[in-house]
Amino acid sequence: MTKQEFFSRGNEFFFFDDPAAVAAYCKEHWLEECAHIIRVADEVCRNYFLFDLAHDMERTWEPVTFDPDGDVDWEYRPGNDPEFTFQFNRHRFFICLGQAYWLTGDEKYARHFVRLIMSFINNVKKTPETEQTTWRILEVGIRGENWVKALRYFKDSPFLTDEVADAVYRSLAKHGEYIIQMHSPYRYMSNWGVIENHGLFEIGIAMPDEETRKRFTGIALEHLEVEARMQILGDGVQWEQSPLYHNEVLHCYEDVLILASRNDMELPDTILNAVHKMACANVMWKKPDHRQFLMGDSDDMDIRDYTSVAAYLFRDPMLKFGGYPILDFESIWDLGIESARIYEAMESQEPDFVSGALSDSGNYYLRQDWSETSHLLHFHCGTMGAGHGHSDKLHVDLVAGGEDVLTDSGRYTYVVDAGRFEFKDPPAHNTITVDGKYFTVCKDSWECSKLTQPVKGQFRFTEDYEFVQGGHLGYLEDGVYVNRKVVYIRPDIYIIVDELYSGGDHSYDQYWNFSERGNVELSGLEPEEVREDEELQGTAEAMALFTGKNAAARFWFMTPGIQAEPYQGKIARDYNRYEYRQGIRISQQVVGFASFITVIQASADGSLEPVTVKKIPVNSALKGIQYPASMAEAVSITAHGTEYVAIFCHQEVNSPTDLEEAGGCMGYGNVIVFDKSKDMLVGTVLHY
Repeated sequence: MTKQEFFSRGNEFFFFDDPAAVAAYCKEHWLEECAHIIRVADEVCRNYFLFDLAHDMERTWEPVTFDPDGDVDWEYRPGNDPEFTFQFNRHRFFICLGQAYWLTGDEKYARHFVRLIMSFINNVKKTPETEQTTWRILEVGIRGENWVKALRYFKDSPFLTDEVADAVYRSLAKHGEYIIQMHSPYRYMSNWGVIENHGLFEIGIAMPDEETRKRFTGIALEHLEVEARMQILGDGVQWEQSPLYHNEVLHCYEDVLILASRNDMELPDTILNAVHKMACANVMWKKPDHRQFLMGDSDDMDIRDYTSVAAYLFRDPMLKFGGYPILDFESIWDLGIESARIYEAMESQEPDFVSGALSDSGNYYLRQDWSETSHLLHFHCGTMGAGHGHSDKLHVDLVAGGEDVLTDSGRYTYVVDAGRFEFKDPPAHNTITVDGKYFTVCKDSWECSKLTQPVKGQFRFTEDYEFVQGGHLGYLEDGVYVNRKVVYIRPDIYIIVDELYSGGDHSYDQYWNFSERGNVELSGLEPEEVREDEELQGTAEAMALFTGKNAAARFWFMTPGIQAEPYQGKIARDYNRYEYRQGIRISQQVVGFASFITVIQASADGSLEPVTVKKIPVNSALKGIQYPASMAEAVSITAHGTEYVAIFCHQEVNSPTDLEEAGGCMGYGNVIVFDKSKDMLVGTVLHY
């Protein structure tokens, strides 16, 4: 296979139309990114490897170096974590070399690309042993993308000779055949299947002979179509419950859409619809700072680039609202210079929703508005999502004024003895445990010896108030059902009620994990003081104040008899690096039904207006009796120049005909909120 034969098909069939123009665009608009890519490429030229690109799935913080005048060891594994070996053998840095080549015109990048790719081809053979390391099938699929993209950058370089082109062609063909050989039903449900078959599709497009090209792309599309139907839930979320892997799958499908369009290939509607829904999910769950939540095995990443690509592909103004104003550095290399002009001219349209539910995956987003300084609460009550999911049933994240307040843990590592469970287990999430047991029990990095069935509840969004609830069966064998209700009083008040249904004696621990970017002060009265002083009846048992860079949040822990204590937790915004953070554990020992009531006030600028929070009794309006706390509870919140009363019924209370009464407000419902300046009868019923 000569070089001319290998590159017989023009750029119009591949990812970029005019690399010189793209390089000029990047130097005009993305100077910092240009410098980063050139730095990485220069380091690779001297056998210095540090993985710090935005979408490196397993980032590193300590460089690995080999003799700058020698070869590299493709099997090298630092420490006990094989993820370096896997990331190393994905060859993402080949694309950096190609981009640096066009940004600078320096042939050294072509020379080192050829050196490294030929080193791999000549020295790394596929064997049963290397199939677990350098030839692990996931890396084979990822190399399909990175090799195909990188090769086009260097096609006119004298360093890419006929001999090199022939060797690369034969190796790519071997990659493609291996992906086909390894197909199994496992691929239908795993992100691996999408990543591998997207690599097969890209290899197929690169094949100069039509027969191989049609065979590879046809098999890839057949598998990708099933995977789109199987993996992508009705709400657009990739089932593994990790925004990081959701976006990796989205990126793979976007590549397929780009190449299919360039090659006049018709794609099934199932793939097109799945990709569009995945991008819409990105808009739904993006934080005010445009980054994804640290849910499951996820890192702290800006997701505007993949959303921008989807906006361009579907010409969707709502998706552009979730993307960049102009195409970002990486997207322009894949889409080409003409796409930059089209994208910049596209209209950007704010979504016609503010809060929303991704109810198939069990993710709910209570959002103040679409500004970068808004408040946002995320509640999760869905499946775990296999190995990349965490023990996070009923977890909440809270963003105040665009800053993280309550956060998930991130992933940190995939190595068990390096602390994998510490980031996956329930105490790392803002949820609740019973008797010190975990509702989901990890067996190793990927499997669980115990899973938990979620019980999704109703949700409702109104102009003034929003509501969501959910429970799980993780403690059913212990005779406890756990349920969490969340009420959002716009724009800045949240009430979280945990209900523990049981007839036995149990201890409960509620965990609140805060962002490491703020400070937490815990204060409050001892339970004995509250009981002895009648004037303090109904006030909070404990309070906490979170202070961030600009934002702040105040917490009232309202349940009598609780104990509140601070603890030190960990958060990993990136793979291989964690930081310490503050947490609060709220505990109580109860016989029979138990509840926790927490009220949160959020502030964007740190100026927390005076708010009064009291726990008040709930009465039968017609029978003239007070309901026990095990049946119904209420809180009074004085804020925004009015008094709100929120009633929560833990059981059916209206028998026979009756009304609930609290603080002079009367109505019928399971969850009711009153604004006393507007209505003390009926109220807004959020749940019947």
